[in-house]
Amino acid sequence: MDISKFLQFKFPEAKISFSGADCSSQLLIVSEQFEGLTTLKRHKLVLGVLKEHFQTGELHALSLITKSPSEIS
Repeated sequence: MDISKFLQFKFPEAKISFSGADCSSQLLIVSEQFEGLTTLKRHKLVLGVLKEHFQTGELHALSLITKSPSEIS
């Protein structure tokens, strides 16, 4: 599975960067949908989208960095 493409479909306006493999995977996602949300709520949103991939074992571990565009500028 290509996580970047999958997430780009779910978060069309987002800027996504994925690196690593297996247990050292890191995902940076910058999305307008995160504006005003806490880090916990952002992570729940992303992990909810990826839930099935964790359940099937496609994903094992993932380090998340979630930002809104205003936090990057």
